[in-house]
Amino acid sequence: MQIFYIPSIFGNPITLPEEESKHCVRVLRMDVGDALQIVDGKGTLFNCQLTNPHPKHCEVEIVNEVHGFAKRDFHLHVAIAPTKNIDRFEWFLEKATEIGIDVITPILCEHSERKSLNHERLERILIAAMKQSVKAYLPKLNPLVPFNQLITSQQEQQKLIAYCGNYDEPHAKSLIEKGKSILFLIGPEGDFSPQEVDFAKRNGFSTVGLGPSRLRTETAGVVACTMANLINQ
Repeated sequence: MQIFYIPSIFGNPITLPEEESKHCVRVLRMDVGDALQIVDGKGTLFNCQLTNPHPKHCEVEIVNEVHGFAKRDFHLHVAIAPTKNIDRFEWFLEKATEIGIDVITPILCEHSERKSLNHERLERILIAAMKQSVKAYLPKLNPLVPFNQLITSQQEQQKLIAYCGNYDEPHAKSLIEKGKSILFLIGPEGDFSPQEVDFAKRNGFSTVGLGPSRLRTETAGVVACTMANLINQ
């Protein structure tokens, strides 16, 4: 079943945006009567039927709606330092969306090598991953923020900082509690500085490990997402 994304849906029938219309008619070669699905990124899945296959303003009729489609019963926020190689960060965004995540906040740390992002491009990656993995919720991508600002502005029930500097830290899986909102902090290639770790601890964060291996930033982010989702199944 082909899935399309429209953030705001009003009325019935509805018209696909020009880019989605072109993809539907020119690329997928869909025709009158074909079934398709639309997600709004806010949790609703619309089962639809194509009524007018126009390449610029394709019309579809909503057959039924599924609210709260595949909704998870916990909240996951990962704050992560973007990698120097942007492809690695984009890979993280894609995989985190497929696995299941609510909020992603890029953070600017003392050892960060990347200090700017193309937010529009990253949003497109999230949308594509949401559609590919048949999800109705689009993760919220926050702007890049300084580490200290992020630390003092969050209200999640569990706040964890994955720190490579001390392998004696408890494993994150032993601290994650099912059903609670979680914020994971993942540092840059050079890891968090001792000052950053200390500041996080003084603001209610627990230092945790993600296993015996030293993980790349994007891998650590995926491990954190996977672990939180597995514990909450």
